[in-house]
Amino acid sequence: MTTPAVRFTNVIREYRLGEEVVHALDGVNLALTGGQFVSVIGPSGAGKSTLLHLMGGLDQPTSGSVEVGGRDIGTLTDERLAEFRRHHIGFIFQFFNLLPTLTAWENVAVPRLLDGRTLSSAQGDATELLRRVGLGDRINHRPAELSGGQMQRVAIARALINDPPVILADEPTGNLDSKTGRGVLKLLADIAHSDSDRLVVMVTHDSNAADVTDHVLTMRDGRLDDNAET
Repeated sequence: MTTPAVRFTNVIREYRLGEEVVHALDGVNLALTGGQFVSVIGPSGAGKSTLLHLMGGLDQPTSGSVEVGGRDIGTLTDERLAEFRRHHIGFIFQFFNLLPTLTAWENVAVPRLLDGRTLSSAQGDATELLRRVGLGDRINHRPAELSGGQMQRVAIARALINDPPVILADEPTGNLDSKTGRGVLKLLADIAHSDSDRLVVMVTHDSNAADVTDHVLTMRDGRLDDNAET
């Protein structure tokens, strides 16, 4: 049986606001396999971002377990978790989070610095990834010289530099026009479908963006409408 890329088992995440306890996630069970592009939709406050943060090891459940590639990431020390994130999870953000003084290829190569590598040693891989996302002619351009869609493609290439099996995208088309957004969605789908071990999960408020994904998970009040295995 194939090990899910991501598995949640009875995950609860509570936050305390004064005297009130907020159930950001309320007993979520979920299993997602690789080779697919999955979207998470729902109203504001439904728990979408909490779900994504738990998948990425940026937050910890109050109870229950979160497994990535069969590894219970809640059992890892902070140091081990940071190392695990670098090699197993790629993050794509709505606001790109590119470093303005670096070129496109240097931005893509930055995660390698955290492994003690130099930027120059990663230049070949970074350049190849930029070609893969359609920016082979922009490798030496800085963010200010790129369009919003081009900056998001740089961010996608950066998420891929360590070849992680899980890519998490938080509103990746939120700052893009509809045509540019469609191009980014197609790229994310191609990335998921090109590797049977890679899972791409996207949080979005845009139902049109969700329509192009393989599976749509709907969240309300900290719960999935249907606890899902896909």
